[in-house]
Amino acid sequence: MRNLTIDLEQYVFVGESQIHGTGLFTTIHIPKGSKIMLITGELISEEECIRRENEKDNVYIFWKNDDCYIDTTHSTKIKYINHDCYHNCEVIDGDESSLILITSRDISKYEELTIDYGYEEIYAECNCRKCA
Repeated sequence: MRNLTIDLEQYVFVGESQIHGTGLFTTIHIPKGSKIMLITGELISEEECIRRENEKDNVYIFWKNDDCYIDTTHSTKIKYINHDCYHNCEVIDGDESSLILITSRDISKYEELTIDYGYEEIYAECNCRKCA
């Protein structure tokens, strides 16, 4: 899977977000369905995920499958992706230890990359155009 992923990550940068603090942006136009980057990190169990979220206020964890999560705390980019109900990216399964960030629609140059975090609590705090 890693060899099949087009490396668009080189065109992604971290910058100031109007959505929330810091976000991810692109320096190029990226067409719908493009693979942007692999999401990798420490593989952890559900129990460890809950512990880190509660004790360390860790919000950089992605759900991989039934009892496997990826902690991206030490990543340089993906941990900065923000939630938007009108998201332009999705997270799909990669190989046994990764996920892949892909575009769900065309993304313009310098547009912020966003995903739907997919948990109920986020919608109460969301300030996107849909929720505001």
